Amino acid sequence: MKPTHAQLVHIPVDDVRIEGMLELPPGPLGIVLFAHGSGSSRHSPRNNYVARVLHDKGIGTLLMDLLTVTEDLDYQTRFDIALLTHRLLVATRWVRLEAATRQLPIGYFGASTGAAAALQAAAALGDNIQAVVSRGGRPDLAGNQSLEQVKSPTLLLVGGRDEDVIELNREAYARLPCTKELSIIPGATHLFEEAGTLEEVARQAAVWFSQYLKN
Repeated sequence: MKPTHAQLVHIPVDDVRIEGMLELPPGPLGIVLFAHGSGSSRHSPRNNYVARVLHDKGIGTLLMDLLTVTEDLDYQTRFDIALLTHRLLVATRWVRLEAATRQLPIGYFGASTGAAAALQAAAALGDNIQAVVSRGGRPDLAGNQSLEQVKSPTLLLVGGRDEDVIELNREAYARLPCTKELSIIPGATHLFEEAGTLEEVARQAAVWFSQYLKN
């Protein structure tokens, strides 16, 4: 298999720049934008592992830091869903304008509070977002109004030992009117650090995106 094309990109938004890593396998089926609730998204070992699995399935990725290093030092900023959503929408618009990606179906992979931003952005963009996957996310923070407007097929992945987050995901799941699935990974805690659990997350995410990322 030919290697992916990797490119460090800087996306201007308001008075900052979103730094991201764009990776496209040959003839990509689509592209998945990663939304994370902290500034570590682009360097997150878990996100990078999931991205590699998606590359193997022919899916491109954009891993990016929705928060600057300074912003991420303020813990409350990680819960500023409106800010995260705004920057994800700007990044999505950038992807739709770039020559290498403008024709590709788009999906979102959200982790932590980034899952709420992914769902808010999907609600705003409707049919333009083909699929959403949440890993250990807080979809409840998207708010009922946004949840009830999501059209994108949505997969919520939660660790079986992450009891509080399971309940929050169940509440959000009940609000979603779209094609949806709530998948509880046995034995996993919030960060999916247990043997085999992150691999199962990546496998299920790859299957979901492969099924729904279509023009």
